[in-house]
Amino acid sequence: MPDKKTVLVTGGAGYIGSHTIIELLANDNYNVISVDGFFNSSPKAYEQVQQITGKQFKTYTIDLCNEKEFDKIFTENKIDGVIHFAAFKSVGESVEQPLKYYHNNIASLVNLLTLCDKHKVGNVIFSSSCSVYGNVQTLPVDENTVIPKAESPYAYTKQIGENMLSDFCKQHTAFNAIALRYFNPVGAHISGSIGEWPLGKPSNLVPLITGVAIGKYQQLTVLGGDYQTRDGTCIRDYIHVTDIANAHVLALDYLLAHKNTNNYEVFNLGSGQGVSVLEAIAAFEKVSGKKLNYHIGERRAGDVIAVYSNSSKVQKALGWKCEHDITSMMKTAWEWEVYRTQHNF
Repeated sequence: MPDKKTVLVTGGAGYIGSHTIIELLANDNYNVISVDGFFNSSPKAYEQVQQITGKQFKTYTIDLCNEKEFDKIFTENKIDGVIHFAAFKSVGESVEQPLKYYHNNIASLVNLLTLCDKHKVGNVIFSSSCSVYGNVQTLPVDENTVIPKAESPYAYTKQIGENMLSDFCKQHTAFNAIALRYFNPVGAHISGSIGEWPLGKPSNLVPLITGVAIGKYQQLTVLGGDYQTRDGTCIRDYIHVTDIANAHVLALDYLLAHKNTNNYEVFNLGSGQGVSVLEAIAAFEKVSGKKLNYHIGERRAGDVIAVYSNSSKVQKALGWKCEHDITSMMKTAWEWEVYRTQHNF
C-alpha cells in the first residue's frame, strides 16, 4: 500500500475504537477519520489519543442513525475502508431496553452499508462479539460453531449484523467485509493514559473491579455464584484491548491487500483461555496488592455461563496472536484507573 489509505472509524471515542485509532496512527499507511455520537464516550478520549500519538485526525460528532448527517462524512472525504465499532453494548441494559438496542445497532449498520454502496466504499471491518455463541454446549467455540438463539437483545443485534453483512456481500461481489467476533476486551494502553472509560457506573467486570479498588464504589457484586463451572461463577475469555486493536489493523491490511479468498469472512479474537470471575478478581488482587471488597449476588439476565475461543483461524489468516496475558490486562487496567483518578477524568 504505497499511498496512504483513509479509514473511517465509527465509535472512535469508545474503548476499543480509541485504542484502534492509536494503532492506526502508529501505522504510516493510514489517515484516520473518526465519528462518534458520544452516547457512552467522552471527547476527552480523542485528546488522550492525540497526546499518546502526537498526531491529529479529523473527527465528526454524528448519530449514525441519521443517514443524512452520516452521508456528509462520505461526501466530504474519500474513504477506503471503515472499521465499525459504533453500537450500544450493555447486555443488561439491552434486556431492559430492547428497542433502544434494535434501533441503534441495526439502523446504524443499515445506514453504513447504504452509504458504502452509494459512495463505492468496498471494505468494512465489523465489530461483532462472542455473545453470538450464546450458551453453547461445546467449548472452545470456533467460527464453524452453530449459532444458537441469542441470550440477550444485544447479542441478537450482533447476530443480525453478521447476517446483514453476509447477505449484502452476496449481492455486492466487489464489497468486502470481515466480522471480528471478539471475546471480553479488558486492560488499557501500555502508557496507562487511556483505557475503558464508561460514562456513569460501568457494567463490565474489570472497570468495576478497579473502581472498587480505588474507592469509587463500595463493593463489587459478582453476578451469580451457582453456575455449573469450576467455582460457580461465569467463565469468559479475556483479551487485552491493544491485541484487539491490532487485529482490526491487520484485518484492514488484509482486505486492502486483496488477500481474502471470500468477500465475507468471520474470525474469532480470543486468548483461548477461560477465566472465571473469581479467578479474574484473584489476578487483580495479585497485581495490585489490594484486597477487593466483593460479595456473590444474583445472576444477571442475559448472561451466558461460559465461553472461550479457538482463534486458530485468525492466527493463520492474519498472523495475529495475543501478546498480553491476564496479568498484563489487570496491571494496565489498574494503572489507567489510577491515572484517570489523579487527573479527575
